[in-house]
Amino acid sequence: MPRKGIMSPRLKEEIAKELGFYDVVQREGWGGIKARDAGNMVKRAIEMAERASNEQENNK
Repeated sequence: MPRKGIMSPRLKEEIAKELGFYDVVQREGWGGIKARDAGNMVKRAIEMAERASNEQENNK
């Protein structure tokens, strides 16, 4: 049974473009990216979530 993704497709694409491997995704799909790139995507998503959380806390 496939796992449901937590990141939206749009966010994944945005991060892949930012990290410079979206061309691989377009050619080969998400299964074609390197494990390191997948890890960097997760790291970047966590950084983005932490930043948003901190901003939300500061605006209270």
